[in-house]
Order: sequence, then C-alpha cells, then structure tokens
Amino acid sequence: MNTRGYAIVTASYWALTLTDGALRMLVTLYFHQLGYSPFDLALLFLLYEFCGIVTNLLGGWLGTRLGLRVMLLSGLGLQVIALLMLSFVQATWALALSVSYVMAAQALSGIAKDLTKLGSKSAVKAFVPERDASTLFRWVGWLTGSKNALKGLGFFMGGVMLSTIGFAMSLWIMAAGLMAVLMLATGHLTASLGKSTRQVAFSQTFSRSSAINILSLGRLCLFSSRDVWFVVALPLFLIEVVGWNFAWVGACLASWVIGYGLVQAVAPKALRLAGAPIITARTAQICGSVLILVSGGLAMGASSVMPSISLVLTGLAVFGIVFALNSSVHSYLVLAYAEFDTVAMDVGFYYMANAAGRLLGTLMSGWLYLETGLVGCLWMSMGLVVTATGLMFALPSIKYASVPTSK
Repeated sequence: MNTRGYAIVTASYWALTLTDGALRMLVTLYFHQLGYSPFDLALLFLLYEFCGIVTNLLGGWLGTRLGLRVMLLSGLGLQVIALLMLSFVQATWALALSVSYVMAAQALSGIAKDLTKLGSKSAVKAFVPERDASTLFRWVGWLTGSKNALKGLGFFMGGVMLSTIGFAMSLWIMAAGLMAVLMLATGHLTASLGKSTRQVAFSQTFSRSSAINILSLGRLCLFSSRDVWFVVALPLFLIEVVGWNFAWVGACLASWVIGYGLVQAVAPKALRLAGAPIITARTAQICGSVLILVSGGLAMGASSVMPSISLVLTGLAVFGIVFALNSSVHSYLVLAYAEFDTVAMDVGFYYMANAAGRLLGTLMSGWLYLETGLVGCLWMSMGLVVTATGLMFALPSIKYASVPTSK
C-alpha cells in the first residue's frame, strides 16, 4: 500500500475542495446581494455543472492515457485561474455581461473540480493492492468523507470572508493558497500514476458494464435529490424567510456538509456495526429505502400550514446522515465493479452522471423555489430518491466487498 501517495493526493484534493466550497458560497451570496433572482443564481452554476459532465467523460479517457498526475495538477491550476478571473467582476457591470463572465469562470472551476476529483478517487485504487476490499472501502470512505467535511468548512469560510474582507480579496487569498499546494504536489506524484497498461479506445469511455451504467443513473438521481433543495433553495429560504445573515447561512450549510462528510468517513465502521459485513447491491437497496422514508417525512412536515423552522432543519440534518451512507456505499461499489485497467474511465463515466445530477438539481432548485418555494423542492427530492433506490434492485451480484474492521 502506498500511504505516502495517498496522503499527497488527499491533501491536494482537500485544498481544491476548500476553495470550491468557499467559492460556491461567495458566488451565491454576493450575487444575491446584488439583486439576482433565484433562477439567475442557478444560471451562474450552469456551465460549472455542464463542464463537469464533459470533464468526467473525457477526463477518464485522458487519465488512462496521460496518467492521473496530469489530471490532478491540471485541476489545481485551472482552479487558480478561475479564482483570479472572478476577482475582477465589478458590481457596475451590466447583467448580461456579468452573468456571461461569471459563467465562463465557473466553467473553468467546474473543469478544475472534476479533474481533481476524478484524479484523486481513481488514484486510490492504484495505491491499494488488487482485491484488498477492506482497505479500499476504508480509504474511499476517508477521502470522500474528509473532502465533504472540508467543503462544509469552505461554505462557512466563504460566508465569513464575504462579510469581513469582501468578494475580491477572498478570491485572491484562496488563489495564493492553492498555488502553494500546486507547487508542493508537482514534485511528489509519479508520471505513471494511473496510466493504462494497454491502449484504450475513446469509444470505451461510455461504459459497457451494466453495473456501472445502473450505478451511474442512480448517482444522477441521488445527487439531483440533494441539490434540488440545497444549492439555491435552502440559502435563499434562510435569508428571505428565516431572516438569517450571510455568516449564519454559511454556518448552516457548512454544518450540514461537515456532518455529511463525517458520516461518510465512518460509514465502513457504521455499516459493520449495523450488521452489514458485506457491501453489496442489497446494502444500497436498504440505505435507499431508509432515505425514501426520511425524504417523504421531511416533505410532508414542510408542507404543514405552519412548519417549524427547527423541525425542517432537523429533518434536513437526518436526510444528510442517511444520504451520506448512500453516497459512501455507491462510491465504493463503483470502484468494486470497475476493471483495474479502465478504472479512470469507469469512475469518470460514473462521476459524469454525478455532475449531470448536480446540473439537473441546480436548475430545478432555482426554478422550483421561484415557483413553489422550498416545499416543492423537497417533494421533487423524494421522487428522485425513489427512482435512485429502484435502480439499485437491478444491480448484479459482486465479489470482494467486505466491510473493513476498524484499525
């Protein structure tokens, strides 16, 4: 096991994730402050999510041919450029110019995030001996969980930075920090990391594995079910209905994502204690069924005549816990089903679907909140969870998927 390589990849991914979370909060709150509508705010993330789809599709193939080091370093570099671009936005610009410019910068950020994510998660399999399912699940759980905890910290950081030092200065500070990480990572990753031992045709980018295809469609629905209320609807609800300021909104979203990340990090141990010694399609089916109950109860509670704000926030917290278990199981299963020589492409195709789900959820979040408020977003979320869970019943059986014991 290459623990040193895993540590370097994880640290690089952490740095990118911290700036990604802060940037999302900065963009959402800053442009809401300038008077942008919920749908306008959703549009600012349109190319961010769309470029994630394309990046995951092409990135898996390029990673197999060029190596995961190129992907990871390219992602960090593009994020620095995106941060610097956004720092030049002026409040006096016309709406059309401002939206177009921000969308272009967000496109680079979307490419950066998914190049880094794809390179990092694919590299995990290269660092773990083949068929060592215990270590693989534990490392995937820790990488994914810690990443989401840091993204939550980024949300909080973005809200606080906007309230204290302003939009442009926040971006300059983040760009400088990420540049330092890029320089550090450049000399510590081997060029051969993740390169395929055989020639892979571009046509193989589209997975021929039924299991990968099912998991990918399930991932699309799963992440749409989260982002349909999380990306635009919840921050605006907390500002417009509850009356919170930017720092409180950032803290709330940060707490949700940090908690979500912590659950993912301990998911292997939690599932083992719950009596699931083997991670299979059945595990995904059970976790998904519980999420249906939670999302349905949340939607019904929010639909009452006088819904309690504390009840809604508690329900969203419970949703986050169960959602995190689902996400962790799915993230492990895609690596377990993937072929060793084409792991970057299989993971790339899977996270292409993940990005498509985020795009769909983001657009629905802005439109549904404008038309129906937070309640409509929550009902749509339940419908998407039902679809994602139903797909898990079509997964084939799998070998080598034991839950690791704690160490």
